[in-house]
Amino acid sequence: MLNRRRFSLAAGAAATLGGFGIARAQDTPLVLGQSAPFTGPAAQLGIQFNQGAKLFLDQYNAQPGRRNVVIKNLDDGYEPDRCAANTQKLIEEDVFALFGYVGTPTSLAALPLAVKDKVPFVAPFTGAMSLREPFQKNVFHLRASYNDETALMVKQLTHLGLKKIAVFYQNDAYGKAGLDGVTLALAEQQLKPVALATVERNSADVAQAVKSIVAARPDAVVQVGAYKACATFIREARKAGFGGTFFNLSFVGTQALADELGKDAAGVMITQVVPSPYNQANALAREFAEAARKAGGTMGINFSSMEGYLAAKVLVEGLRKAPGKPTRESIVAGLESIDRQQFGGFEVSFSAKNHVGSKFVELSMLTGDGRVRT
Repeated sequence: MLNRRRFSLAAGAAATLGGFGIARAQDTPLVLGQSAPFTGPAAQLGIQFNQGAKLFLDQYNAQPGRRNVVIKNLDDGYEPDRCAANTQKLIEEDVFALFGYVGTPTSLAALPLAVKDKVPFVAPFTGAMSLREPFQKNVFHLRASYNDETALMVKQLTHLGLKKIAVFYQNDAYGKAGLDGVTLALAEQQLKPVALATVERNSADVAQAVKSIVAARPDAVVQVGAYKACATFIREARKAGFGGTFFNLSFVGTQALADELGKDAAGVMITQVVPSPYNQANALAREFAEAARKAGGTMGINFSSMEGYLAAKVLVEGLRKAPGKPTRESIVAGLESIDRQQFGGFEVSFSAKNHVGSKFVELSMLTGDGRVRT
């Protein structure tokens, strides 16, 4: 007989999956725990990633003979303390793995708990080096680092002769990670940021930051924040007379930023760590679009949701490769055996000593009609 805790887990998992996650009599689902923002100024980041991951898992679970894999998601509002509490709760509920956490400060709050209890921590939506170094046996990163992203930004800007670069960054571990990346890339060319200014997490109070940065007359501004603050900064800086270029890290939330800016999005640059979901020449984009079509509904096709889809696909491949019955130890071994494997043209490679699956980065540009060009 199921004890009360297992029954609650199975019931919660079934509710999360919306019908597909009803536990079969012979098998309870494997439950992935996710803490992410589902409310507040960064909510679209959690919502979109989760939608993409569930899209893959719903269709995976619908195939006969599969042991269901489901997500139990908790809202942390992009606040570290709430994320830590959520993580403790998920671990106490004995989730199979922690998956798809969104953000650097929140993931950093969860990491010690995951490491302590040896719970796999898979595909956090962050590129911070502080989550990658030192190496942790149970932590797997799908995306390139913020250092990779900022290196491409600086290379592109300086190639165009634009060397006066300012940094507008979130005043926390995420912002510091992005700032460190820009500073490192500039230092390699004997350059430094011409101005620095911050915004608090979950705030769009950018007045002082705009004043400080516009006064320095930079050629470009690298933004390390979430979509609402970055959109507000772009509008206010342009009103204040800034005519230069804006560059954003992938974490900003590409579609959410485009939606916030509307026609003001034209010319804003964003680095991407997964291929364009809009380019049907790409096999992963075709697969993702077809999955969304079959599912029906109103799920948006965008970079964040496709990253969630890809992350779930990679995790399930790790399960397929795992030796023996699924355990926390076997999923680690299974993921480590993914070596230069193609996922719709997107290469992922892990090993026993390398848990960063990709270094893919490319530039994209927003247009005034809400499109993204790569």
